[in-house]
Amino acid sequence: MDMLLISVIIPAYNEEPNLGLVLGDTKNILEYMGFPYEIIVVDDGSQDNTADIARKHGVILINNEKNLGKGAALINGFRRAKGNIVVTMDADGSHRAEDIPFLLSPMLNGGSLEAVVGSRFVDEKGRRSTSSLHLIGNRIINALILMVTGRYLSDSQSGFRAYKKNALGKIALHSSGFDIESEMTIKMLRKGFRIMEVPIRCDPRMNGLTRVNAFQDGFNIVKTIIKATIYSVLG
Repeated sequence: MDMLLISVIIPAYNEEPNLGLVLGDTKNILEYMGFPYEIIVVDDGSQDNTADIARKHGVILINNEKNLGKGAALINGFRRAKGNIVVTMDADGSHRAEDIPFLLSPMLNGGSLEAVVGSRFVDEKGRRSTSSLHLIGNRIINALILMVTGRYLSDSQSGFRAYKKNALGKIALHSSGFDIESEMTIKMLRKGFRIMEVPIRCDPRMNGLTRVNAFQDGFNIVKTIIKATIYSVLG
């Protein structure tokens, strides 16, 4: 691998109560790992002091003028990222920065992988980290992805991931919302990209309410799976 630079992209919408701790923990872990890194916060039209928190921590800040959605925020982050490995994680404190080395290890130790997905559902402890409704929804979506790709992921909706930057450049992304992970998963698997899962722990968000609507976002994810499959078939 060429000179390694790790880019961590954190989309954030009204995460003022949580972002500071997330950034502090992330910087500490990356410093401990000893690799060059950059942290990119994409403030997705927040109406609180999310952007100010990012500035205080000295990270790269991208400001979306209005709330465009998680997918749009990640796509903007991907365009800005200079690293040859890109990590995505949430700003609400649900992802543990201490798990970043486990995401990166398969790539850093000679693995020929395009993506590593942090899975909450490899073991029973992880399954208890989310609601029964979300667990059922995840399983249904996993089954759909298996049908159209022939590959099974235990946590296709996980937003805690690591990607090779050159792999991201080979797929066209269009999803603006929480369906972005499904679009990326479908397109990568159908292109034959090598994806591995590693176990992670997922905590409840530290402050505030989740913005995921199980039914509306679930419907959008199913639509995205269909569209991404058709797109990949047509080339």
